[in-house]
Amino acid sequence: MSRKLTWVLSFLVVVILLLAACGGSKETPTPVPPTAAPAPTEAPAPTEAPAATEAPAATEAPAASEAMTSTEAMTSTESMTSTESMTSTEAPATSEAMTSTEAMTSTEAPASSEAMTSTEEMTSTSTSTATGELSLPEIDPNTPLGKALAGEFKGTKVSIFGPFTDEDAVKFNNDIANFEKATGIDIQYEGSKQFETTISVRVDAGDPPDIADFPQPGLLRNFAAAGKVVDVSKFLDANHLKENFKQSWLDMATMPGKDGNIMAGVWQRFNGKSLVWYPKKAFDDAGYKVPTTWDELLALTKTIADDGDTPWCIGIESGAATGWPATDWIEDIMLRTTSLDNYDAWVSGKLPFSSPEVQAAVTKMSDIWFNDQYVYGGRAAIVSTFFGDAPTPMFENPPKCWLHRQANFITSFFPTGKKLGVDYDFFYLPPIDPQYGKPFLIAGDIFSMFNDRPEVEAVEQYFTYGDSIKGWMEAGGALATQNDAKLEWYGDPEKRVAQIFQDATAFRFDGSDQMPGAVGAGSFWKGITDYVAGTVDLPTAMKEIDAAWPK
Repeated sequence: MSRKLTWVLSFLVVVILLLAACGGSKETPTPVPPTAAPAPTEAPAPTEAPAATEAPAATEAPAASEAMTSTEAMTSTESMTSTESMTSTEAPATSEAMTSTEAMTSTEAPASSEAMTSTEEMTSTSTSTATGELSLPEIDPNTPLGKALAGEFKGTKVSIFGPFTDEDAVKFNNDIANFEKATGIDIQYEGSKQFETTISVRVDAGDPPDIADFPQPGLLRNFAAAGKVVDVSKFLDANHLKENFKQSWLDMATMPGKDGNIMAGVWQRFNGKSLVWYPKKAFDDAGYKVPTTWDELLALTKTIADDGDTPWCIGIESGAATGWPATDWIEDIMLRTTSLDNYDAWVSGKLPFSSPEVQAAVTKMSDIWFNDQYVYGGRAAIVSTFFGDAPTPMFENPPKCWLHRQANFITSFFPTGKKLGVDYDFFYLPPIDPQYGKPFLIAGDIFSMFNDRPEVEAVEQYFTYGDSIKGWMEAGGALATQNDAKLEWYGDPEKRVAQIFQDATAFRFDGSDQMPGAVGAGSFWKGITDYVAGTVDLPTAMKEIDAAWPK
């Protein structure tokens, strides 16, 4: 080849290369993978193709060390919206990006406000069987509860006002958390130690809560008679109520309304009251024996005092409700010293407080309470000691007091970490007169409606199922009124309390709670407090209580 031809060919090659450099070619250069994957919040929208130098090729997934690990699942502030979700060619391919329980397909991007992090959170919350963490049977979708479980009332609020405070308030709120999650209804609970006073003020002022929890059906009876309470039988299925409640609970919920009898609420939980608590290890080490008769209980009391210790832990302070623990003692003694007919007559106002039967019961209580050697702090400390603090000295080493009569809910006030069967135990308050058998005193909570809205009806209907008290049963401190509540839900000591209840020869509901509010939550509390404080004698206290009985 001639030198000229060689030069011409070389010139043409240079020209071609220059043309290519000036953009003559339409082909895109091969992209260079980046050195770091983009952060989740910086992911490009699906409609915007990533720049060649800013994103990995579709077949090149981020390195395992750069992908989100299972513990780095996007939080609500990091989750991508539907327009920012990763397309199928953009999803991390590594096994560490999302675990199998967290994996989301390309069409199932998490909502921006709620990133799912477990299979449990991805479970549907709109079914009426095994809803979320609820343990409910099949619920009629046409009922208020069925509609709530279908999400119809999501975003609504229901206010509940009651006497639960401190640990009880925590247990109640924990108990309803699953229902709130399943339905989207926000239950706003407010507890007060001044419940009895405050609920009356609020109702009279036209500002009642949607639902109120009454531990005193006698106080509720006043509002029912005045036409302030919703008749829940209008929306609750009668057959379901008969199947899931003992008839006595339905009878106690039926009260005179403004225009005839109404069902004034739903009994959701109850407590066993005829119990005596003691520090087990110290008790056993001291060689003391659990008494089975009243005489044995009095003998144990004297023995502890003779040993130089104080037998009883007693306190009746409870804000506006100060005095109620004393009424419980009197009721328990009444059941053990007179007939059930007399007890019922007393509760209904036919047997006055000034009667020999009632005064005899108070005197038996006084034999223990007014002996300064028998009560921690002496008689003078009883009125000023908060009932929840009363058993605390029992857990000191050595115990400052050894016996405490109170309902099973008192475990909520025991020091943290104390264990049944190790640090404490309990026994049935012994009978006094054998002819009256082994009676058992109970109390409970009835939830009543003041405002009738669909979401409020749904909450009220939920209370007719054992699931509404399941968490509290497991945590301890409550017994279920509903027949569908399962025995395995009970923690200790409630399993044993339930057994005592079954073995009882008779049971009656708390007397003061059934009396009219002016007495049961009024003159009875005040009169017995004045008597214990020593400001009045027994006949005067009983006369003052009787005077408050509605004519």
